[in-house]
Order: sequence, then structure tokens, then C-alpha cells
Amino acid sequence: MFSFRRVALLLALGLPAAHFALAQDSTPSGTSSSQQGQPQAQQPAGEQQGSVSVQGRVKARREARRAAAIRDTYSHLYETGLGMGYMRFTPGKDLQRTTFWAWNVDFARYYSDRLGVNLNARGNYGTTFVNLNQVNVTKPAISMYNFMIGPQYRFYMQPKWAVSGRAMAGLAHGHFSGDTNGAGSETLGLWPDGNTFAASVAVMGEYNVTPDLALRLAPEYFFTGFGSEFQGSRGLTAGFVYRFGKQ
Repeated sequence: MFSFRRVALLLALGLPAAHFALAQDSTPSGTSSSQQGQPQAQQPAGEQQGSVSVQGRVKARREARRAAAIRDTYSHLYETGLGMGYMRFTPGKDLQRTTFWAWNVDFARYYSDRLGVNLNARGNYGTTFVNLNQVNVTKPAISMYNFMIGPQYRFYMQPKWAVSGRAMAGLAHGHFSGDTNGAGSETLGLWPDGNTFAASVAVMGEYNVTPDLALRLAPEYFFTGFGSEFQGSRGLTAGFVYRFGKQ
């Protein structure tokens, strides 16, 4: 009887211990349940790092294409421009401003992708109102021709457009007496015929149709000195620009 009770007691104590040992064996040594979940938490972080890396490569390729397009567009050695101009000009000391319409030709030589020297020629034509006079000429046609040179610099460049500045100086030739019936320009209050200085300051905006061809719009201030007076005029030029030659 005593032996049977001892065996029953040992069985009662041994079953929970065996159950605990089996539970420990089902979990790998040194690994907790929280540690088992760590690889699953790290996987999204790896995927995110891979996505960031792909985006970086795409951005780098995009920047490389942009730099190549800028280099291909603005590395030309020469450019020539042809277009028209508009200006509000004072034709005489006591006369109102008149409108000049002009043809405009440019030729530039670039020494880098930003800095160049420009030659400019233009002819300006208009009809102005003058005071009543003895020759009965009230709307004579007048003209002015300009030849200038100066630097131009690209401040901002993109594959499709650019912004530049330009300053030029040179000669202005005024022909104001041609339509006065021989009375002379000063009789009608116009500036005397002759030569004087010319200067221009302009901001140029360009839209690139192709790397070789662009459309240009250039608002400007224009200065002359006819009749020993100072004339400050505002206007603009617009036209096509063709680039050629490689630096």
C-alpha cells in the first residue's frame, strides 16, 4: 500500500514538470516570442530602402538628361537673330512721342555658354505729328538707323527657355527732313539730321523650339542724343534666333 501511494505521488508531481519541459523544447533556445517577430518587422524597412534607392537613380538620370540638354542648347559658338522692333520716340523737343517700327538684325559670338558679344543693326521708321506750319506738312515720315555693339550674358538657363541681359552702345543716324518738302526738319520742330550716340539696355527672354532655333522677346530702354538733347525711349524687339557652331 505504501509503495502504491509513493508511485501515485511521483506521478502527480511528474506530469506538470514533463508538460513544462515539453513547452520549453517547442521554443528555440535563447529566442523569445518578441524576437521571433523581429524579421517580419524589418522586411518593410528593407523594401522602403530599396524604393528610395530607385527614386535616387531615377532623379540622377533625370538631372543628367537635363544637363545634357542645356549643354547641347547653349554651347553654340555663334547665333544670329532676325526680327522686328517697336519704340516710342520723341522726334523733337516740343513734339509728342511717335511710334517707330523697325527691322532688327543681331549677330553674337559666345565665349562660354553664358557670355557673348553682340553686334546689332536696325532701321526705325515712323510718321509723326508736327505743329501747323507754312509748308502745310503736318505728318512727315522720319527714320533712324542704329549700329551698336556690346556684351550679353545669360543669367538663367533651362532646356526650353533662358533669360539674358544685354547692354550695347554705338551710333545713331537720324533722317528727319526727307518728307518736309525741302523746308528742313528744324522748321517743323524736328531734330536736325545727323549722327549721335546710341545706347540700349535690354532683358531678353528666349523660348527654344529646338536646340538650334529659338524665339526671342527683348524689352529695352533706348537712349540717343539728337539736337544736343537726351532722348530716353522705351520699346522692344522680337524675332527668331538661330544658333550654330560648337565651342
